[in-house]
Amino acid sequence: MTFDTLRTALAEVVAIPVTPFTPDGALDTAAHRALLRRLLDAGVRTLTPNGNTGEFYALSPAERAAVTELTTAEADGRATVIAGVGHDVPTAVAAARHAEQAGAALVMVHQPVHPYVSARGWVDYHRAIAEAVPGLGVVPYVRSERLPGHRLAELGAQCPNVIGVKYAVPDAARFAGFARDAGLDRFVWVAGLAEPYAPSYFSAGATGFTSGLVNVAPALSLGMLAALRDGDHPRAMKVWEQIRRFEELRSADASAHNVTVVKEALAALGLCGRTVRPPSSELPEAERAEVAAIAARWTAGAPR
Repeated sequence: MTFDTLRTALAEVVAIPVTPFTPDGALDTAAHRALLRRLLDAGVRTLTPNGNTGEFYALSPAERAAVTELTTAEADGRATVIAGVGHDVPTAVAAARHAEQAGAALVMVHQPVHPYVSARGWVDYHRAIAEAVPGLGVVPYVRSERLPGHRLAELGAQCPNVIGVKYAVPDAARFAGFARDAGLDRFVWVAGLAEPYAPSYFSAGATGFTSGLVNVAPALSLGMLAALRDGDHPRAMKVWEQIRRFEELRSADASAHNVTVVKEALAALGLCGRTVRPPSSELPEAERAEVAAIAARWTAGAPR
């Protein structure tokens, strides 16, 4: 794929698949394959294994490699794969090189979790990864409001394969300024806070958005994208209204149950187990019925 083709793949619903586990906590590869096929059959064309909804930080290096391999094998030309990488530079580089060998076309670099991150160090970190895989598209995941846009412009000038940005600071005005300081047309801007923020971020220059909700109701996510592409914000906001409560449950208590709510909905639909790994925890019993009711309403009459 050319970088222009990869840019097109980012201007999509960038699905972040869950990583299903068996009741004893092992990878549930059969359920994982079935969920990926469900996304592909629904029309999803961009997949990010090892994203936060996939419990990246709760997986071992071997498990992350297995998840990447399983996803690229299942995609098999039907979708573009953006593998999540991160941790220390050698670990991220090794994961990126493995992703390239496995057939991924891009890597999404998780926001560094080191307690001491300077803007210059952020550039150095991403440049080391990008230079190690010059044939892959590279997408930084920006979660910190402290990073100035000119630092991203600096990275882009040094690394032509840094082609997109997953921007996840919950401030649409800050995003608009950051994108323009970095280069609105230089990068593909992906709204990294998913459907709740997609309409406001699209109005400021985003052309794609990430989604964990898409695991449960692909038609809703794809419907919002179609509305935003058409410039029909009232129609996009109709989808926003449908998904509002589900996303409120995910974002409550500093997103403590972000993954849990998605897995609970999938469990209610009989698509995978609800098991998550610490530091996540299963949804309290009182909220399970509400999530199940939302999922049932969304998928009534929809193909499984």
